[in-house]
Order: sequence, then structure tokens, then C-alpha cells
Amino acid sequence: MHTRRSAGVLLHPTSLPGKEGIGTLGKELHDFLDFLARAKFSLWQVLPLTPPAAGNSPYSAYSAFAGNHLLIDLQLLVDEGDLTQQNIMRDFSQDTVDYESVTPWKEALLQEAARNFFSQGHTSRMEEFWQFCDNTGWLHDYALFRTLKLQHRNKPWHHWPREIALRTPSALQQASVQLGPEIGAQKYQQWQFFRQWQKIRNAAKERGIAIIGDLPIFVAHDSSDVWCNRELFLLDAAGKPTVVAGVPPDYFSATGQLWGNPLYNWNAMAKQDYSWWIARFRQMFTQFDQVRIDHFRGFEAAWHVPGAARTAVHGAWVPGPGATFFAAIKNSLGELPFIAEDLGVITPEVETLRDHFHLPGMKILQFAFDSDAANPYLPHNHVPNSIIYTGTHDNDTTRGWLETLPPKVLQRMYDYLGLPGIDPVQDLIRTALMSVARSAIIPLQDLLELPTEARMNKPGVALGNWSWRYQAHQLEPGLADHYADLLKRYGRC
Repeated sequence: MHTRRSAGVLLHPTSLPGKEGIGTLGKELHDFLDFLARAKFSLWQVLPLTPPAAGNSPYSAYSAFAGNHLLIDLQLLVDEGDLTQQNIMRDFSQDTVDYESVTPWKEALLQEAARNFFSQGHTSRMEEFWQFCDNTGWLHDYALFRTLKLQHRNKPWHHWPREIALRTPSALQQASVQLGPEIGAQKYQQWQFFRQWQKIRNAAKERGIAIIGDLPIFVAHDSSDVWCNRELFLLDAAGKPTVVAGVPPDYFSATGQLWGNPLYNWNAMAKQDYSWWIARFRQMFTQFDQVRIDHFRGFEAAWHVPGAARTAVHGAWVPGPGATFFAAIKNSLGELPFIAEDLGVITPEVETLRDHFHLPGMKILQFAFDSDAANPYLPHNHVPNSIIYTGTHDNDTTRGWLETLPPKVLQRMYDYLGLPGIDPVQDLIRTALMSVARSAIIPLQDLLELPTEARMNKPGVALGNWSWRYQAHQLEPGLADHYADLLKRYGRC
């Protein structure tokens, strides 16, 4: 973890511009990194890069280890000869991601690219592919899982035939043989994703930019992780969760947030020396320089909601593994380059756990002005070992938030800042950069001063999220120079 003052931008790769209908790991991402470098930002934060499941959410993935195949840049596959330029001529250059159109179109092309790749026979790339397969322990289970989902019309794994749902060895062997080409195509996609991502990570490093990843504490029930490790989760005999994750009523929702993820059997994980988690973190450290742990407080205690509940109102806090867990991770992997997402209902026990391992927490300016001077999000209460944000992916854009603030709260903010409010978005960005917090992260939507329509996610709303994209012309050189001046002024270059 770096200790100098720094600043960065929050942007998920799906929000990049381009012709493929969704952001990719191609030229537009290199252009974005060039913008960050010109603006003197040294951090880039992303959301989870895992393959999204329910509602296209990156926080609900088919695997905690695999990469999102929709981020693969097709032009790079053309350059390597796995597709032709004619294949990818369709232009999706809209300012949102239309998942219903993009997903089937792109998945069909990725399948074709895989067939073309395997038809080429023995090549140096083929040797690289097989080396990736041999060295990636989770790969076959994930590829088999995705292939079986397609074969069973996308039904969740606990609705598959009993033998395959319960992973009977003979059933797994038979499926692996019968579905060999389809499984190979899934493995090809993961190989391409990770080799393209490695090029991006190298490009970021060349520009002096560290990448912050995002690790959701929980995994989706309909995932290869749960299918392959049922004993590590609180499930009934049929494979359904007995309790599910969420949070009680809070700032975002009067009925809480019912996430629906299965909860961990921490006793079983401890008996295995947390090997599943160590493998998960080791995978993350090959992709990112730092990792934000979403819902950090779940390691101290998690909100357990009955599996059949329709809201998260009626639940209970159940203790997690706490310091024992992080000590085991540190003992296996060394220092912990983590950021603790410590928002919401935070107890002294959670703060003690965070501080015991010297993990920086998060401060959100949009939470700062709705109470008195003791509000922990107000800048005078910040501490150096923290990360300051104007807002997160779950917040409205700062411009949209300002437009909905009650006049009393808005005036309290102006009085606190001592400014007339002529350009309040810029005022809050400067306030974040002034903070004693070691790092400041600004969502790109706020750098561009965009309205609510550019919001990434609205918690508790199942549809319509994760689709915003910026346009290439918005990252003009003058904007980069403006922020470079600000970062110099506040010692964050």
C-alpha cells in the first residue's frame, strides 16, 4: 500500500466508449489511462471484473475467480486472426449498455472465435492457452458450470438433474467428455480475458497508475463457487440457502437490502485453513495493486435473513471469523493491501478489526452534511489512513444528489464550505482533494459533472443499473489539465 497523498478515478470498464456496445479492454481503455496520466491521477478503481449474473450486476457473479468475457476486445481477436473485420462490423456506439442486444451478439462471436482458434492446430498461442489451462485451478469447474447452464437453459444449478447438481464423479466425467468443445470455448474466453487484462495492467504500470480492484464479500448462489463447494455455505439438503445475506434498513432503503447471497459456513472454512479465501485473494493480487473489500463488516458480523424472507427487515447479526481470518490470510500471503468498505451500520468491533490490521476505511462526502459537527464524513473528522470519495457507485452522481437536497441541508453544506455554491460539484471535488485522507477517489461522472442519468447503480432496484457509458469526446485535454492543476495544488500528484 502506498503512503503518499494520491488521487484517482472510479470507472468500471463497461462504461468505456467504443463500438461493441459495452466497454472493452481495448484501445478506448488505453485512451482512458492516457487521460488519467495527463491529469496526474495515480489510481484507477474498478468494480468487480467477474462475469455478471443477476441483473448484469458485477456484485452478483457466476464465479468469484473468472473474468467478465463481455469485456474482451473483439478487435484484438481480429488482429490475432480468430475473427474477421467483417464479423464485428455492427456498431453499438450508444451511451448506455443494451445488455439484451450486446450479450447474445458478443457471446456468439466469442464462440466463433474459439472455434477458429482451435481449428488452427498447434501454434505458439495454442501452447500459451494450454499452459493457462494447466496453471488455473478453478478454470475447468467454471467452464463446465457455464456450459451446463447453457445446456439446461440457464436454470440454476440446484434445478439440474440430481447427479450433476450434486457433482457425482461419473456424471462430471461424462459431461466433461460430451461437452468438450463447449467447455473449451469457455476456457478460451477466460484465457483471452486474462491476457488482455494483463496488457492493461502493464499499460497502467507504465503510466504510474495503480489499479484498485473490488471484492464482494459474498458470492452468488447460482455460481460455480457454491456448486463446487456446497460444504462451505449454509445450504439445506437440496442446495438452497437456509439464510441469505443483506443489510437492515439504512440510508439507502427503508426495508433494508435483501441481497440473497448464501452465507458462509465459517467453521467449515476454518477447518480448511481458509484455503478457498486464500486462493481467491491470491487471484485478486495477480490482477490488482490494491483491493477494496465490499461490506467489510461482514467479516466481523453478517446480517442473516431467513432464506424465504421477502425483505431484509427481519434478520440477525451473526458473528463472523474476525481477526482470526485476516491473520490467516496475512500469514499465507503477506501484507494486506486492502481498503475496508466500512459504510452503513458500523460498530466499535468493526472499527477495531479494521484498525488492528491498519486498513484504510472510506469517507463519503455525500453523507457528510445531514447532521451535526460530529458527522464522521465531514472533512474535519477525517484521518490520514482513509480514502475520501465524493460518492460511490451506489450513490447518485454528485450533481444529481445536489439537485435533490433539501434546501436546509444544501445551506448547511454551503455554510460549512464557506462558499457561495456557484459550482458546488467542483467545490466538493476540491474539498475531497483537500482532505487529510491519504487517497481521494472521484467517480468519472463527477469529474464530468453529469446528472442523475449517469448514475451507475440504485440499490434495491433490480433493473436498469450498470449501463452508463461516457463518450470519448468528453475526456478533452483541457479537462485533464484542469485536474492536473488541482492535484498539484493539493499535493496529490
